[in-house]
Amino acid sequence: MYTELTELTKEPKIAYFSMEIGVHNDIPTYSGGLGVLAGDTIRSGADLKLPMVAVTLLSKKGYFRQELDELGRQTEQPCEWEPSRYMELLPYKATVQIEGREVYVQAWQYNVKSLTSGNIPVFFLDTDLVNNAPQDREITAYLYGGDLTYRLKQEIVLGLGGVRMLHEMGFDIKKYHMNEGHASLLILDLLNRYKRPIEDVWDEKLVWDKGRVKGLCVFTTHTPVGAGHDKFPYDLVSQVMGEIIPFPVLKELAGWENLNMTMLALNLSRYINGVAKKHGEVSKNMFPGYEIYAITNGVHSFTWTCESFKRLYDEYLPGWANEPELFVRVGRIPDQMLWKAHM
Repeated sequence: MYTELTELTKEPKIAYFSMEIGVHNDIPTYSGGLGVLAGDTIRSGADLKLPMVAVTLLSKKGYFRQELDELGRQTEQPCEWEPSRYMELLPYKATVQIEGREVYVQAWQYNVKSLTSGNIPVFFLDTDLVNNAPQDREITAYLYGGDLTYRLKQEIVLGLGGVRMLHEMGFDIKKYHMNEGHASLLILDLLNRYKRPIEDVWDEKLVWDKGRVKGLCVFTTHTPVGAGHDKFPYDLVSQVMGEIIPFPVLKELAGWENLNMTMLALNLSRYINGVAKKHGEVSKNMFPGYEIYAITNGVHSFTWTCESFKRLYDEYLPGWANEPELFVRVGRIPDQMLWKAHM
Protein backbone atom coordinates (compact mmCIF):
# COMPACT_ATOMS: atom_id res chain seq x y z
CA MET A 1 0.00 0.00 0.00
CA TYR A 2 2.74 2.46 0.95
CA THR A 3 4.22 4.31 -2.03
CA GLU A 4 7.82 5.35 -1.50
CA LEU A 5 7.92 9.09 -0.90
CA THR A 6 11.08 9.41 -2.99
CA GLU A 7 8.88 8.68 -6.02
CA LEU A 8 6.07 10.98 -4.89
CA THR A 9 8.34 13.94 -4.18
CA LYS A 10 10.06 13.99 -7.58
CA GLU A 11 7.81 16.71 -9.02
CA PRO A 12 5.95 19.70 -7.52
CA LYS A 13 2.49 18.87 -6.23
CA ILE A 14 -0.91 20.41 -5.58
CA ALA A 15 -1.81 19.93 -1.89
CA TYR A 16 -5.54 19.53 -1.29
CA PHE A 17 -6.51 20.22 2.34
CA SER A 18 -9.91 19.20 3.71
CA MET A 19 -11.19 18.68 7.26
CA GLU A 20 -13.00 15.56 6.07
CA ILE A 21 -12.46 13.19 3.16
CA GLY A 22 -14.62 10.19 2.31
CA VAL A 23 -12.42 7.54 0.72
CA HIS A 24 -14.05 4.31 1.95
CA ASN A 25 -17.29 3.25 3.67
CA ASP A 26 -15.33 1.70 6.54
CA ILE A 27 -13.16 4.78 7.13
CA PRO A 28 -15.63 7.15 8.87
CA THR A 29 -13.60 10.34 8.40
CA TYR A 30 -16.50 12.20 6.75
CA SER A 31 -19.97 13.30 7.78
CA GLY A 32 -21.65 14.36 4.56
CA GLY A 33 -21.38 16.38 1.39
CA LEU A 34 -18.07 18.13 2.05
CA GLY A 35 -16.21 14.88 2.67
CA VAL A 36 -17.94 12.98 -0.13
CA LEU A 37 -17.14 15.75 -2.61
CA ALA A 38 -13.53 15.81 -1.39
CA GLY A 39 -13.24 12.06 -1.95
CA ASP A 40 -14.69 12.33 -5.45
CA THR A 41 -12.40 15.26 -6.28
CA ILE A 42 -9.40 13.13 -5.30
CA ARG A 43 -10.69 10.12 -7.31
CA SER A 44 -11.14 12.35 -10.36
CA GLY A 45 -7.64 13.71 -9.80
CA ALA A 46 -6.33 10.14 -9.80
CA ASP A 47 -8.23 9.43 -13.05
CA LEU A 48 -6.54 12.44 -14.63
CA LYS A 49 -3.15 11.55 -13.08
CA LEU A 50 -2.86 15.02 -11.56
CA PRO A 51 0.28 15.77 -9.52
CA MET A 52 -1.66 15.97 -6.28
CA VAL A 53 -1.60 14.94 -2.62
CA ALA A 54 -4.35 15.34 -0.01
CA VAL A 55 -4.18 16.20 3.70
CA THR A 56 -6.93 15.60 6.27
CA LEU A 57 -7.49 14.53 9.89
CA LEU A 58 -7.58 10.90 10.99
CA SER A 59 -10.78 11.13 13.13
CA LYS A 60 -9.97 7.83 14.85
CA LYS A 61 -13.38 7.71 16.56
CA GLY A 62 -15.17 8.81 13.42
CA TYR A 63 -18.07 11.24 13.11
CA PHE A 64 -20.71 9.16 14.91
CA ARG A 65 -22.95 6.16 14.44
CA GLN A 66 -26.57 7.20 14.72
CA GLU A 67 -29.11 5.07 16.54
CA LEU A 68 -32.84 5.63 17.12
CA ASP A 69 -34.61 4.31 20.22
CA GLU A 70 -38.19 2.99 20.37
CA LEU A 71 -39.48 6.57 20.73
CA GLY A 72 -37.56 7.77 17.69
CA ARG A 73 -34.99 9.73 19.68
CA GLN A 74 -31.51 9.98 18.18
CA THR A 75 -28.43 8.93 20.09
CA GLU A 76 -24.85 9.10 18.83
CA GLN A 77 -22.22 6.44 19.41
CA PRO A 78 -18.50 6.61 18.57
CA CYS A 79 -17.61 4.95 15.29
CA GLU A 80 -14.16 3.60 16.16
CA TRP A 81 -12.01 1.98 13.50
CA GLU A 82 -8.46 0.69 13.17
CA PRO A 83 -6.33 2.76 10.74
CA SER A 84 -3.69 0.05 10.28
CA ARG A 85 -6.25 -2.11 8.45
CA TYR A 86 -6.47 0.41 5.62
CA MET A 87 -3.35 2.59 5.59
CA GLU A 88 0.34 2.76 6.41
CA LEU A 89 1.82 4.70 9.33
CA LEU A 90 4.67 6.90 8.08
CA PRO A 91 7.91 7.56 10.01
CA TYR A 92 7.65 11.36 9.80
CA LYS A 93 6.69 13.74 12.62
CA ALA A 94 5.72 17.41 12.70
CA THR A 95 4.99 19.63 15.68
CA VAL A 96 2.57 22.44 16.50
CA GLN A 97 2.23 24.60 19.60
CA ILE A 98 -1.11 24.26 21.41
CA GLU A 99 -1.72 26.01 24.75
CA GLY A 100 2.05 26.38 25.08
CA ARG A 101 2.67 22.66 24.69
CA GLU A 102 4.56 21.03 21.84
CA VAL A 103 2.14 18.62 20.17
CA TYR A 104 3.51 15.92 17.90
CA VAL A 105 1.68 14.97 14.72
CA GLN A 106 2.15 11.75 12.74
CA ALA A 107 0.65 10.79 9.38
CA TRP A 108 -0.97 7.72 7.85
CA GLN A 109 -0.93 7.21 4.09
CA TYR A 110 -3.90 5.91 2.10
CA ASN A 111 -3.59 5.65 -1.68
CA VAL A 112 -6.54 6.46 -3.94
CA LYS A 113 -5.93 4.47 -7.12
CA SER A 114 -7.63 4.82 -10.48
CA LEU A 115 -8.37 2.44 -13.33
CA THR A 116 -6.12 4.73 -15.38
CA SER A 117 -3.20 3.74 -13.07
CA GLY A 118 -3.27 7.19 -11.48
CA ASN A 119 -2.55 7.32 -7.75
CA ILE A 120 -3.07 10.10 -5.19
CA PRO A 121 -1.83 9.68 -1.60
CA VAL A 122 -4.06 10.94 1.21
CA PHE A 123 -2.22 11.81 4.43
CA PHE A 124 -4.33 11.43 7.57
CA LEU A 125 -2.91 13.50 10.44
CA ASP A 126 -2.96 11.93 13.91
CA THR A 127 -2.00 13.27 17.37
CA ASP A 128 -2.53 9.98 19.23
CA LEU A 129 1.16 9.57 20.15
CA VAL A 130 2.55 8.47 23.50
CA ASN A 131 4.76 11.58 23.78
CA ASN A 132 1.69 13.86 23.69
CA ALA A 133 -0.33 14.90 26.74
CA PRO A 134 -3.56 12.86 27.16
CA GLN A 135 -5.79 15.77 26.07
CA ASP A 136 -3.66 16.33 22.97
CA ARG A 137 -3.88 12.68 21.95
CA GLU A 138 -7.64 13.22 21.56
CA ILE A 139 -7.41 16.19 19.17
CA THR A 140 -7.81 13.96 16.10
CA ALA A 141 -10.35 11.61 17.72
CA TYR A 142 -13.74 13.05 16.69
CA LEU A 143 -14.74 14.75 13.46
CA TYR A 144 -16.50 18.01 14.42
CA GLY A 145 -16.60 16.93 18.05
CA GLY A 146 -16.27 19.03 21.19
CA ASP A 147 -16.45 22.79 21.63
CA LEU A 148 -14.92 25.84 19.95
CA THR A 149 -11.56 25.22 21.65
CA TYR A 150 -11.46 21.63 20.37
CA ARG A 151 -12.31 22.82 16.86
CA LEU A 152 -9.52 25.41 16.91
CA LYS A 153 -7.02 22.77 18.05
CA GLN A 154 -8.09 20.52 15.18
CA GLU A 155 -7.70 23.33 12.65
CA ILE A 156 -4.23 24.11 14.01
CA VAL A 157 -3.26 20.46 13.41
CA LEU A 158 -4.82 20.44 9.93
CA GLY A 159 -3.46 23.78 8.66
CA LEU A 160 -0.17 24.36 10.47
CA GLY A 161 0.56 20.67 11.08
CA GLY A 162 -0.35 19.72 7.51
CA VAL A 163 2.05 22.21 5.88
CA ARG A 164 4.84 21.20 8.24
CA MET A 165 4.23 17.48 7.63
CA LEU A 166 4.47 17.93 3.86
CA HIS A 167 7.69 19.90 4.40
CA GLU A 168 9.09 17.09 6.59
CA MET A 169 8.28 14.57 3.86
CA GLY A 170 10.21 16.60 1.31
CA PHE A 171 7.35 17.75 -0.92
CA ASP A 172 7.63 20.80 -3.16
CA ILE A 173 4.10 22.24 -3.12
CA LYS A 174 3.15 24.53 -6.01
CA LYS A 175 -0.47 25.14 -4.92
CA TYR A 176 -2.35 24.81 -1.62
CA HIS A 177 -6.06 24.15 -2.19
CA MET A 178 -8.22 24.79 0.88
CA ASN A 179 -11.51 22.90 0.70
CA GLU A 180 -13.59 25.16 2.98
CA GLY A 181 -12.12 27.48 5.60
CA HIS A 182 -11.12 24.83 8.16
CA ALA A 183 -7.63 24.57 6.65
CA SER A 184 -6.87 28.27 6.25
CA LEU A 185 -4.40 28.44 9.15
CA LEU A 186 -1.95 26.93 6.68
CA ILE A 187 -1.66 30.49 5.35
CA LEU A 188 0.01 31.59 8.61
CA ASP A 189 2.74 28.99 8.23
CA LEU A 190 3.29 30.04 4.61
CA LEU A 191 3.55 33.70 5.62
CA ASN A 192 6.35 32.81 8.03
CA ARG A 193 8.09 30.65 5.42
CA TYR A 194 8.03 33.38 2.78
CA LYS A 195 9.23 36.48 4.57
CA ARG A 196 11.36 38.83 2.51
CA PRO A 197 13.85 41.46 3.65
CA ILE A 198 13.29 45.17 3.15
CA GLU A 199 15.73 47.91 3.93
CA ASP A 200 15.03 51.34 5.28
CA VAL A 201 17.42 54.00 6.46
CA TRP A 202 17.40 52.72 10.03
CA ASP A 203 17.16 48.98 9.91
CA GLU A 204 16.76 45.85 7.84
CA LYS A 205 13.42 44.16 8.49
CA LEU A 206 11.57 41.08 7.36
CA VAL A 207 8.04 41.49 6.04
CA TRP A 208 5.42 38.95 5.08
CA ASP A 209 5.34 38.33 1.34
CA LYS A 210 1.56 38.29 1.04
CA GLY A 211 1.68 38.39 -2.74
CA ARG A 212 3.73 35.21 -2.97
CA VAL A 213 1.54 33.39 -0.44
CA LYS A 214 -1.60 34.51 -2.26
CA GLY A 215 -0.18 33.13 -5.49
CA LEU A 216 0.18 29.72 -3.83
CA CYS A 217 -3.38 29.45 -2.49
CA VAL A 218 -6.75 28.40 -3.91
CA PHE A 219 -9.98 28.37 -1.90
CA THR A 220 -13.27 26.52 -2.36
CA THR A 221 -16.17 27.76 -0.25
CA HIS A 222 -19.17 25.48 0.26
CA THR A 223 -21.58 26.74 2.89
CA PRO A 224 -24.04 29.51 1.89
CA VAL A 225 -25.01 30.44 5.47
CA GLY A 226 -23.06 32.40 8.07
CA ALA A 227 -23.05 29.58 10.63
CA GLY A 228 -20.92 27.46 8.32
CA HIS A 229 -17.91 29.77 8.55
CA ASP A 230 -15.69 29.27 11.61
CA LYS A 231 -14.94 32.29 13.77
CA PHE A 232 -12.67 32.22 16.84
CA PRO A 233 -12.40 35.00 19.46
CA TYR A 234 -8.89 36.42 19.57
CA ASP A 235 -8.52 35.79 23.30
CA LEU A 236 -9.12 32.09 22.55
CA VAL A 237 -6.66 32.24 19.62
CA SER A 238 -4.04 33.80 21.90
CA GLN A 239 -4.58 31.14 24.57
CA VAL A 240 -4.65 28.11 22.25
CA MET A 241 -2.47 29.01 19.26
CA GLY A 242 -0.37 31.93 20.40
CA GLU A 243 0.96 34.62 18.08
CA ILE A 244 2.03 32.79 14.91
CA ILE A 245 2.21 36.15 13.16
CA PRO A 246 1.69 39.51 14.92
CA PHE A 247 -1.96 39.98 15.85
CA PRO A 248 -2.28 43.34 14.03
CA VAL A 249 -1.24 41.60 10.80
CA LEU A 250 -3.57 38.65 11.49
CA LYS A 251 -6.53 40.93 12.24
CA GLU A 252 -5.96 42.82 9.00
CA LEU A 253 -6.24 39.52 7.10
CA ALA A 254 -8.85 37.61 9.12
CA GLY A 255 -11.14 40.23 10.67
CA TRP A 256 -10.81 42.67 13.54
CA GLU A 257 -13.44 41.18 15.89
CA ASN A 258 -12.76 37.45 15.48
CA LEU A 259 -10.41 35.23 13.53
CA ASN A 260 -12.71 34.48 10.60
CA MET A 261 -11.30 31.44 8.80
CA THR A 262 -13.21 32.18 5.60
CA MET A 263 -12.00 35.79 5.47
CA LEU A 264 -8.41 34.63 5.97
CA ALA A 265 -8.75 32.30 2.98
CA LEU A 266 -10.55 34.90 0.85
CA ASN A 267 -7.89 37.53 1.47
CA LEU A 268 -4.92 35.32 0.63
CA SER A 269 -6.13 33.13 -2.24
CA ARG A 270 -5.45 33.90 -5.88
CA TYR A 271 -8.51 31.91 -7.02
CA ILE A 272 -11.82 31.41 -5.18
CA ASN A 273 -14.75 29.27 -6.25
CA GLY A 274 -18.16 28.17 -5.09
CA VAL A 275 -19.62 24.75 -5.86
CA ALA A 276 -22.48 25.61 -8.22
CA LYS A 277 -23.41 28.55 -10.44
CA LYS A 278 -26.10 29.71 -8.02
CA HIS A 279 -23.83 29.17 -5.04
CA GLY A 280 -21.19 31.34 -6.69
CA GLU A 281 -23.76 34.14 -6.95
CA VAL A 282 -24.87 33.68 -3.32
CA SER A 283 -21.23 33.69 -2.15
CA LYS A 284 -20.56 36.97 -3.98
CA ASN A 285 -23.47 38.51 -2.06
CA MET A 286 -22.17 37.07 1.22
CA PHE A 287 -18.65 38.35 0.56
CA PRO A 288 -18.93 41.49 -1.57
CA GLY A 289 -15.76 42.71 -3.17
CA TYR A 290 -14.31 39.24 -3.87
CA GLU A 291 -14.25 37.61 -7.30
CA ILE A 292 -15.81 34.19 -6.75
CA TYR A 293 -16.11 31.74 -9.61
CA ALA A 294 -18.28 28.63 -9.80
CA ILE A 295 -17.26 25.03 -10.43
CA THR A 296 -20.34 22.82 -10.29
CA ASN A 297 -20.19 19.80 -7.99
CA GLY A 298 -20.07 16.43 -9.69
CA VAL A 299 -19.91 12.84 -8.53
CA HIS A 300 -17.23 10.35 -9.49
CA SER A 301 -19.38 8.27 -11.80
CA PHE A 302 -17.47 4.99 -11.51
CA THR A 303 -17.60 5.05 -7.69
CA TRP A 304 -21.34 5.75 -7.54
CA THR A 305 -22.45 3.27 -10.23
CA CYS A 306 -23.75 -0.10 -9.00
CA GLU A 307 -22.45 -3.38 -10.43
CA SER A 308 -25.49 -4.15 -12.62
CA PHE A 309 -25.19 -0.78 -14.40
CA LYS A 310 -21.41 -1.06 -14.66
CA ARG A 311 -21.87 -4.28 -16.64
CA LEU A 312 -24.50 -2.63 -18.84
CA TYR A 313 -22.34 0.43 -19.53
CA ASP A 314 -19.32 -1.78 -20.26
CA GLU A 315 -21.40 -3.48 -22.98
CA TYR A 316 -23.00 -0.41 -24.59
CA LEU A 317 -20.65 2.48 -23.62
CA PRO A 318 -17.14 1.02 -23.51
CA GLY A 319 -14.72 3.47 -21.89
CA TRP A 320 -17.44 5.22 -19.83
CA ALA A 321 -15.50 4.83 -16.56
CA ASN A 322 -12.69 7.08 -17.79
CA GLU A 323 -14.74 9.28 -20.14
CA PRO A 324 -18.05 10.22 -18.45
CA GLU A 325 -18.96 12.37 -21.46
CA LEU A 326 -19.85 9.10 -23.23
CA PHE A 327 -23.10 9.13 -21.24
CA VAL A 328 -24.53 11.48 -23.88
CA ARG A 329 -24.92 8.28 -25.93
CA VAL A 330 -27.03 6.55 -23.27
CA GLY A 331 -29.96 6.45 -25.74
CA ARG A 332 -28.34 3.51 -27.49
CA ILE A 333 -29.09 1.28 -24.46
CA PRO A 334 -32.49 -0.46 -24.91
CA ASP A 335 -35.06 0.61 -22.32
CA GLN A 336 -35.70 -2.98 -21.27
CA MET A 337 -31.99 -3.46 -20.51
CA LEU A 338 -31.96 -0.34 -18.32
CA TRP A 339 -35.03 -1.57 -16.47
CA LYS A 340 -33.51 -5.02 -15.97
CA ALA A 341 -30.33 -3.50 -14.54
CA HIS A 342 -32.44 -1.27 -12.30
CA MET A 343 -34.47 -4.18 -10.97
